[in-house]
Amino acid sequence: MAAIEQKELTQSYTAGVAGNGLQKRTQLSLVKAGTGKSAAGNGHAHTAARALPPSQDEVADVETFKVEARGLAVWWRTLQIARVLGTMSLYLFLNDYDIRAAFNRRAAERKLEDARARGRSDYFKARARDLLLRRALDKVVRLVRFVVYRGAEASVPRERQLARQGAWLKENLIALGPTFIKIGQALGTRADLLPLAYVRELSTLQDQVPPFPTSEAFARIESELGRNVSEAYAEIDAEPVASASLGQVYRARLHTGQEVAVKVQRPRLREIVGFDIAVLGRITRFLARFPSVSENADWEGMLREFDATIQEEMDYAREAANADRFRQNFRAWRAVRVPHIHWTHTTTRVLTMEFIRGTKVTDIEGLRARRISPVKVNRLLVRAYLKQLLEDGFFHADPHPGNLVVMDTGHLVFFDFGMTGRITPRLQSQMIDAFFHVVGRDIEGLAQDLINLDFLKPGVDTERVRPVVEGLFRHYLNLKLG
Repeated sequence: MAAIEQKELTQSYTAGVAGNGLQKRTQLSLVKAGTGKSAAGNGHAHTAARALPPSQDEVADVETFKVEARGLAVWWRTLQIARVLGTMSLYLFLNDYDIRAAFNRRAAERKLEDARARGRSDYFKARARDLLLRRALDKVVRLVRFVVYRGAEASVPRERQLARQGAWLKENLIALGPTFIKIGQALGTRADLLPLAYVRELSTLQDQVPPFPTSEAFARIESELGRNVSEAYAEIDAEPVASASLGQVYRARLHTGQEVAVKVQRPRLREIVGFDIAVLGRITRFLARFPSVSENADWEGMLREFDATIQEEMDYAREAANADRFRQNFRAWRAVRVPHIHWTHTTTRVLTMEFIRGTKVTDIEGLRARRISPVKVNRLLVRAYLKQLLEDGFFHADPHPGNLVVMDTGHLVFFDFGMTGRITPRLQSQMIDAFFHVVGRDIEGLAQDLINLDFLKPGVDTERVRPVVEGLFRHYLNLKLG
């Protein structure tokens, strides 16, 4: 979450599971109040604000919370989540129905041909089933879609309805809390999966989420750093400059005169996320009972990955260490910047770093107004990621526009290292193979690369999938960008 420019965010937001009947737990302070300050003052000494991992008591508290996630509170939360995700799934099903209908039609035609080969009786039975089931259901779905979208494909009413749906989805994800705001952030980068109207709305979740009260943020800072806010910072803004799923950022100034961004975690975040993960676990286990729903997606596997990732993101000390490692990897690249971390003012829930202003990489007009070439920025970004993936084996795994800005000097700045990835030498070798297959337009080789890289679900019939993958690559590799 980049601290870029001052924003007026006045709507109050308290992260929590409203009305869930669960007792509020006391947050554990990782720093004792009144401890001494660093005498070295070199920005790397861990003294009063030591960056410690979560205590055993805190970890046990989260685990206990997951275990206790039973009863009426769970059912109520499950209904809240199911309403939002179910409605979104219905909208997406209706929006993409033509693709599904075309697939079903081709499958039905193959079944009719097989039935014809078996005899006239089998053919008429298959024909009757096709008329009564597929075609009748197709008419019903198309009627529902027309009513829901209030217009035909690409019509103005339909586009307006898509925009309303996107706004509805964003507001409901915000209402569900930090876990689902994080999911919305990820979806906001997937124009390949969602309608563009959805992506526009969800992209605002990257740094424009309603903030929690500043009084709570300042109390968290004092608890974590073990000193008053005025002792830690010479000045600090009363309102956050950016607010996202897990925390919000304030502009401040150290007593040494350095301008900094102070990232503060939302209250009761581990407790809330732990509860939501437990509820989502129940939902995914329920969906696993229906193979037709989960045959193309490993919901339980995705939830485990999401859980592991968000647990890492909630540890700001880990994020700070990741930023230092990334900066070290790019020390020879003058065009890439990473904010300096002030370790004396950093803990697992408060992160203090250099304040850098810039323009989002997606703000094409803003870049041009500053005489910065968007094409050159794009090339630099591609080169930077190729280095991360193929050379360093350590990469920034959350590259949404809120985390990537360009300074007026043209430097590309990476923010927010809560989500990073590591690549083994073997995987790097496979990715290099895929890269050369792209350059050489080797369609068959690319299809095999997807299988080797485990992008396809285990147990899938690779020979059935291969022609589909080859067809997609033939289409997209022939497109011209720009």
